[in-house]
Amino acid sequence: MRTLVSPWSSSPSSLYTRVNGGPLHLLPPRFRFCPPKPSKFSPFLRPPLSMAASSAQQTVSPGDAKSEVDVFQLVQAHQEKAARLLPMEEIRTVLDCSVRGMLSTFSHRLEGYPSGSMVDFACDADGSPILAISSLAYHSKDLLANSKCSLLVARDPEDRTDLVITLHGDAISVPEKDRESARAMYLSKHPNAFWVDFGDFQFMRIEPRAVRFVSGVATALLGSGEFVREEYKAAKVDPIAQFAKPVTSHMNRDHAEDTKLIVRHWTSIPVDSAYMLDLDSLGFNVKATCQGSNFKLRIPFPRQAADRKDVKTLVVEMLQAAKGQDS
Repeated sequence: MRTLVSPWSSSPSSLYTRVNGGPLHLLPPRFRFCPPKPSKFSPFLRPPLSMAASSAQQTVSPGDAKSEVDVFQLVQAHQEKAARLLPMEEIRTVLDCSVRGMLSTFSHRLEGYPSGSMVDFACDADGSPILAISSLAYHSKDLLANSKCSLLVARDPEDRTDLVITLHGDAISVPEKDRESARAMYLSKHPNAFWVDFGDFQFMRIEPRAVRFVSGVATALLGSGEFVREEYKAAKVDPIAQFAKPVTSHMNRDHAEDTKLIVRHWTSIPVDSAYMLDLDSLGFNVKATCQGSNFKLRIPFPRQAADRKDVKTLVVEMLQAAKGQDS
């Protein structure tokens, strides 16, 4: 393992790590670190959209001996200004868009020991995860004996530096009067789950007590925090995030070069490629490569998107601006 000092900080704690000589991973600073307080987290101030849309003035050339350092400086400068959802809104949105996580329970067979199971879920309108579990499953018996549990969800399971969310709560059986709505919610995310109608299956809802998150593990951009139930339930799911899959699939399949051009223009970072990961009403995230390094970038829209059609309008405007500068 080799460790590099962050080029924009002389602090010994500001480190970036290459594992086994692999690519350097950078995580957008979605959350600023703050000392933990009981059941509270003070989120950073979201930059105004006008600031977020501006790009860094510095540019670099691939042949420059200091270009790798310059690129990291450009990434840092851009990410600090990039508009993004408020932390609780982003967490609520990520959970709403997720379908699978690690359920931790208290083992009914090994008293005092935790147990873990991978489970499918779907969040209801209040953000409570809905599970469809069989009475034959160990975690089902665990929950009937002790309802306390947690659900861990990673936005990108392949990237340990990305956002990881842990929702703590109590699992309760969905009452018969709410079963049809819970079933519809679950099947909307898992349309092929025909087994939910088997006699040994029931729906359970995890009532949130607290939500914790961490991001930037193994980088200089470590951030963490915690929200209580009331804060979590009060947060809204971003209305544009539901269109992320069709939009990003289309862009990656048919407009990969256009995405790269947009990223280059709006960040002044000479990326070699840019793969669109997801989006929301304030912008989109990409996985970029530059000079052999991989990192993620936040690309803000010039203004907030109103609906799916507006997302297309904004992307076209950003592309036209990029092509106009190129010509």
